[in-house]
Amino acid sequence: MSATKLKRTLIGIVVSDKMDKTITVLVERKIKHALLGKVLRVSKKYHAHDENNEYHQGDLVSIEECRPLAKTKSWRVTKLAEKSQAA
Repeated sequence: MSATKLKRTLIGIVVSDKMDKTITVLVERKIKHALLGKVLRVSKKYHAHDENNEYHQGDLVSIEECRPLAKTKSWRVTKLAEKSQAA
């Protein structure tokens, strides 16, 4: 029996599509400060694999964790959640 590990999935906005087959996705999350109790917005950027260069800046995409594809790229785009309004 092999235990299947669930892959992490995140949703974020594409902030850069200038690389070939790679996009940069900004993922924001809200956390509560331990001492002050204030809600903070924490953001992090991930490089994700985009095989056909079909996602562009401003798109809302879903990414999932995968094996390392490059030095900084360990995520793959799974689906487009919302297309950007800029044309």
